[in-house]
Amino acid sequence: MAILGNIIKGIINLTGTLSTDVNHQEAQEKVLKNLLESAKETQFGKKYEFEKILNSKNIKKEFATKIPYYDYNSLNKKWWYKIHEGEENVTWKGNPSYFALSSGTTGKTSKRIPVTDDMISAIRSSGIKQVTALNNFDLPADFFEKDIMMLGSSTDLQEKDDHLEGEISGISASNIPFWFKGYYKPGEEIAKIEDWDERVQHIAENATNWDIGALSGIPAWIELMLQKVIEYHQLENIHEIWPNLKVYTSGGVAFGPYEKSFNALLGKPVIVIDTYLASEGYIATQTRPETDAMQLNTENGIYFEFVPMNPDYINEDGSIHQDAPSLTLAEVEKNKDYILIISTVSGAWRYLIGDTIEFTDIERAEIKITGRTKFFLNTVGSQLSVNKMDDAIKSLEEKFDTLIPEYTICAKRFEDGEFYHSWYLGTDLKKDEKEIADALDSSLKEANKNYKVARSKALKGVKVKVIATDKFYDWNDKNKKKGGQVKMERVMNEEKFAEWESFVNE
Repeated sequence: MAILGNIIKGIINLTGTLSTDVNHQEAQEKVLKNLLESAKETQFGKKYEFEKILNSKNIKKEFATKIPYYDYNSLNKKWWYKIHEGEENVTWKGNPSYFALSSGTTGKTSKRIPVTDDMISAIRSSGIKQVTALNNFDLPADFFEKDIMMLGSSTDLQEKDDHLEGEISGISASNIPFWFKGYYKPGEEIAKIEDWDERVQHIAENATNWDIGALSGIPAWIELMLQKVIEYHQLENIHEIWPNLKVYTSGGVAFGPYEKSFNALLGKPVIVIDTYLASEGYIATQTRPETDAMQLNTENGIYFEFVPMNPDYINEDGSIHQDAPSLTLAEVEKNKDYILIISTVSGAWRYLIGDTIEFTDIERAEIKITGRTKFFLNTVGSQLSVNKMDDAIKSLEEKFDTLIPEYTICAKRFEDGEFYHSWYLGTDLKKDEKEIADALDSSLKEANKNYKVARSKALKGVKVKVIATDKFYDWNDKNKKKGGQVKMERVMNEEKFAEWESFVNE
C-alpha cells in the first residue's frame, strides 16, 4: 500500500474540503489595497500618491486614472535602472533578491525583471494551490510518491552585486520547499548544469534511476528531452522507462500545437495541466479537468487589469496607447480578447506583460492565452492572433495526418510589390508546398472574417516553406539558448525575418 501517498493525498483532499470557493473580485480588491499599502513609501508610491489613492472612494478607478501603462522598456528606463545603481525602495520596498533574465520571444538582449522575496512567496502559494487542485483530477495515492521532473533553466544562478540572476524557472526551482527536494528531479546537481544539451544528456543517462510520475516544462524542450531519453535507451516510447508517468504540467506557451507530437512519444495517455508562469509572476493555473482553461491566481500578489484587444490601441513596438481603456475583473466579458495588464509584489505597475487572453468563465476567473501583442499580425488588416494561427496549423495536421510542432510567419512584401503571408513550417511532411499553402489559406479564411477581407484586398496570397523542425531549435540556440523559458517567435517583422531566412538558407 502507498502509505505516504495516501497521507499526502489525504492532506490534499482535506485542504480542498476546508477551502471555500474564492470570490475573485473581492480577492483582487484586497490584493490591490495590499500592493498600494506596501509600496506607498517607495519612490514610485510617493510619485503617484498611493496614500491618496488608498483614501479615495473608488480605489480601482483612481489607480487606473493616476498611473500610466508601462512595459518593460519604459519601466526600466524610468524606474528599474535605479535599482541597478544601488538605490532602494524604488518601485517596491527594499531591494529585490533576484532578477529574472528574459529575452522573451523577440529581443536578443535579456530583460532583467525584479523578483522580490514577496514574489517568491506568492509563487510558492500559487504552487501550493496547483498541488491542492490535483484533488480534482482523481489521481491514485501512489502517484503522490513518484518523482517529478521539472525541466527549466539552470538553477546555478549568477551572483551580481547584492542579488542573484537567472531565468524564472531556475529561480523558482532553486527555491523549492525542503520537503519537495526528495521528489524533485533531475536533482540539484544536474539542474545546475548551464549547457542545455549536456544537462539533457545527464538526464538520459540517469533516467533508469527515477520513477517519474509527472513532468513540468515548456512543451518544445520537454519533447526534445523525451526524444533524447527514448533514443539513448532505444525505446519505443517514454512509458517503457517511466511506466508511472501520469501528469504533464505544461507552461509558457499554448500546448495545442505540440499536442500531437507530444502524444506520439507516449505509450498511454497522460493528464495535461496548463500553467502560466511568466518572468513577472505566476499568473494562472488549471484547477479542474473539465476544462483546459486556467484560473487566474487572484489571491497571490498580482492585481489584474484588462484592455480590450483593439489594433488601434497597439503601438508599432507592441506597447499600448495611454488612452486605451482598462477593465477590472468585474467588467470583463466572455470570449473577447483582452491585453493583460498586471501590478505585482515585485514592483511592476500597470505592466504590459505582452500576452492577450480571453475569459471562458468569469465567476471562476478562468482564461485562455490567445496570443501576444507583438505577434498580432495586422500588417494588411488580417488581424491574426496566435490562437488563430495555432488553429490553422492544427487543421493542417489533421488534413495531412502529420506533425507541425513549430512555425513562424511574416507579412512580407515580395518583388512584385505585393504583401504575402510567408510561413515556415517545421515538419517532415512530403507534400507540394503550394497545396499546403492553399489549405492553410482556406482554413484561415473560414475561421477569420478579417483575414478573408484582407485576402480580397491588400494581402495577395500565402507562401509556405517546409523545413526540418530542428532548424527552429538551432535558431534559438544561435540567438539565445536552448531550454528554460526560451520560446520560438511565431511572428517576425521583415528585418528579423530576413535574418531568419538567411539562417535557414545557410
